[in-house]
Amino acid sequence: MHPHPIFGLFAAILAVIPAWKIVSKAGYNGAWSLLIFVPLVNIIMMYVFAFSQWPTERSRTP
Repeated sequence: MHPHPIFGLFAAILAVIPAWKIVSKAGYNGAWSLLIFVPLVNIIMMYVFAFSQWPTERSRTP
């Protein structure tokens, strides 16, 4: 038995919405959150966002 395609779409939307908000609040284009669907790239993206200086932080430093 295969899950219904609507369930897959619903799960994808549930994954993208918070990722889009986090990436946008960090000062990046929200479209970067779509990389969570690319295997291995999503893990690399998480580390890049975790350890890089965000554009919003750059604007706050004197």
